[in-house]
Amino acid sequence: MSRTMKESAVEEHLVNCVKMARGEIRKAQWVGRKGAPDRFVMLPGRTPFWVETKRPGGKPEPHQVREHERMRELGCTVLVLDTIEDVDALFAGAYR
Repeated sequence: MSRTMKESAVEEHLVNCVKMARGEIRKAQWVGRKGAPDRFVMLPGRTPFWVETKRPGGKPEPHQVREHERMRELGCTVLVLDTIEDVDALFAGAYR
């Protein structure tokens, strides 16, 4: 995977896959707080979950890691996907 690929390409692929799966996806933004995952994903027959997208090889910033951990401690699933292959693996059942 090319490291020159942009985060937006990974996010766009995620959005397209969710739509093809007849799911719903929402862009997230916290008001008055930093670190929200990029997207909230709802798929038929699955518990909704959060996705942080990054460019290939990209890692969440420290404030994002802290927020993701807070969310996980409260029972939320937060995934960090940095390649199109990661997105494809999600839809192949790798993250169930």
